[in-house]
Amino acid sequence: HISSHLFAMAALAAKTAPVKWAQRQESMYLTIDLRDVTEEKIELAKDKLSFSGKSNGEDYVLELEFLKPVNPEESKWNVLPRSVQMFLVKEVQDEEEFWPRLLKDKHLEKTNVKIDWDKWIDEDDDQEGFDMSNMQGGMDFGQMGGMGGMPGMGGMPGMGGMPG
Repeated sequence: HISSHLFAMAALAAKTAPVKWAQRQESMYLTIDLRDVTEEKIELAKDKLSFSGKSNGEDYVLELEFLKPVNPEESKWNVLPRSVQMFLVKEVQDEEEFWPRLLKDKHLEKTNVKIDWDKWIDEDDDQEGFDMSNMQGGMDFGQMGGMGGMPGMGGMPGMGGMPG
């Protein structure tokens, strides 16, 4: 895990990544509204999402503390040219009601989170699932094993001990 101290220091220089969300009874869809994201690090815990990455040469971070727990094992994410998209499965599947909001902190929700009206439906509407086409070729949080980024992105393996 990134220690929260380091994260806080990095966050000082970085901008808050804009995020929007929509939900269904069993899941949520989050979109981090940044183009051409590189150097992304995404960590999902039951109660929290941490994101950092670069877009247009600027550093962005996002730390979301959820109102209720999600199931990281079942959730997915994908980095697309226009955004980073995440499909998050709620831990409790059979709740009668939608979550009243995404975050624990109402104030942060007002300043940091927008509704994704393209994906939003009312609770009374037919519960059509999300369009999952953007998750093609994405990553399962469950398979991440707590790693930041893709395997092999750090340095080239085996370059350390080259004869000089």
